[in-house]
Amino acid sequence: MSNKKAKLGVCRTLKNALTLNSSLYKNTRNKRKSRQIALTIVILAAFSHALGSAVILLINRATPPVLLIALLIDALSIVAGYYLWTFSIWKIGQWLKPIDPTYGDLLNPIGFAYAPQVLNFLTLIPLLGRPIELILSVWSLLAVIVAVRQGLDIKTRQAAFICLIGWPLIQIAIGFVQVLQQRLINYPS
Repeated sequence: MSNKKAKLGVCRTLKNALTLNSSLYKNTRNKRKSRQIALTIVILAAFSHALGSAVILLINRATPPVLLIALLIDALSIVAGYYLWTFSIWKIGQWLKPIDPTYGDLLNPIGFAYAPQVLNFLTLIPLLGRPIELILSVWSLLAVIVAVRQGLDIKTRQAAFICLIGWPLIQIAIGFVQVLQQRLINYPS
């Protein structure tokens, strides 16, 4: 029964996060259940991104060892990006305005905001992969802005500024991982 409740909690949270429902982000700090749901969403996003990459890697005839290494790097980069972006938001928020939430307090709402990335497997659609990836990226940015606005109890403009500082760094890191994967494929075996 508790497994069914957990699935319902993740599905409900995904729906609310995908619709940018700001009430989702209120009072999520340091709740064990919220932390588990947030981490589940981030892991699903990492798995979805790796799935989309796997199809592309297989089309490019990556060898099994290269495929495994590339997918591991891909999934870990999504999870690392989550922690890095949360850290940058927390630090920038502290710099701009003394904030009381801790780094750990921001992990939940920002984890929920990764919900659009759960759809990242759609990037395997021919010719639409890159546009879909950009749409999901901007959608996640908007969700993170809502999460930060609620999590830090600040104005939308301040939340957007804080999030927009770290967002390009995350996008560059994602591009770097994609280039690394391409180089792994092309590396003579």
